[in-house]
Amino acid sequence: MDQATTLLFLDYYDATSPNPDIMMETHSHVPYTSVFLPIFYTAVFLTGVLGNLILMGALHFKRGNRRLIDIFIINLAASDFIFLVTLPLWVDKEASLGVWRTGTFLCKGSSYAISVNMHCSIFLLTCMSLDRYLAIMCPALSRRLRKRDCAYGVCASVWLISCLLGLPTLLSRELIHMEGKPYCAEKKATSLKLVWALVALIVTFFIPLLSIVTCYCCITRRLCAHYQQSGKHNKKLRKSIKIVLIVVAAFVFSWLPFNTFKFLAIVSGLQSEFQFSSTTFQLGMEVSGPLAFANSCVNPLIYYAFDSYIRRAIVCWLCPCLKNYDFGSSTETSDSHLSKALSNFIHAEDFVRRRKRSVSL
Repeated sequence: MDQATTLLFLDYYDATSPNPDIMMETHSHVPYTSVFLPIFYTAVFLTGVLGNLILMGALHFKRGNRRLIDIFIINLAASDFIFLVTLPLWVDKEASLGVWRTGTFLCKGSSYAISVNMHCSIFLLTCMSLDRYLAIMCPALSRRLRKRDCAYGVCASVWLISCLLGLPTLLSRELIHMEGKPYCAEKKATSLKLVWALVALIVTFFIPLLSIVTCYCCITRRLCAHYQQSGKHNKKLRKSIKIVLIVVAAFVFSWLPFNTFKFLAIVSGLQSEFQFSSTTFQLGMEVSGPLAFANSCVNPLIYYAFDSYIRRAIVCWLCPCLKNYDFGSSTETSDSHLSKALSNFIHAEDFVRRRKRSVSL
């Protein structure tokens, strides 16, 4: 691969290359790029913007004390909302077969906003998994660390780090004119930039993914141990396992294919003898990209379907007349229920261990 003339897609959006031959090949499937993608992104835009606005409004204006995890959920919804606001620009880009018709400022600005908020979303999901891990697995430690001021500080740090990680996108994005048509794409890729992109991808996706899966696997393992010890299959605990699996599956299904193709594209840029061409990986990113972007509109639906606390907050905000309607466990959330149940289980385990030690002595 000639790194002097080939530009790799290193960002979260726009799977286009400025090489004319590759450009024609990537956009040869006109029904997919000019018909399906605009319709799909429009549906994601409408569903996601409405869903995240309702979610933010319901949690922000909810009367009484909010849960600690609601701080992360509001920030995640805001991150998804900012990302979704840029989608109309990319709908126009897909409909015009890759031609960018809205100028340099929006090319740089929308790409930067997408990069910042996609990093922010992934980091917030990681923070939420760690928060649940502390609440359920380490009750004593969580009482010291899980405080509102700490949560606000973590969210502010996530936004700051995400803004810094988005700077390379802001600096490298530009309008590239080919055959008299403008395309919003990256500048020429150098070896140093490819190495940075590889490191950034590992830090901003694969490590957070490993953390999320590890946290939820530990929680599920503890739940299974609780089942075996107690001999009871509590419906709320069983439902909590289902929620955990759905959240992890949605995250992996949305992001893993796209970032795997992105990883392979970067590696192929670093190794000129790589067996596959960059066009193969760019086509893979173009096909798997919609799954990743749809995750921003799926989150509110998951919360509404499986979190009775959020469902009650949304319905009561939209229809105050239904505030006395029974939506399920409104006062005790799945997290608090898990925390109490597993905290008792952990204390029981500790008591059994201490008793065995005292008997053996």
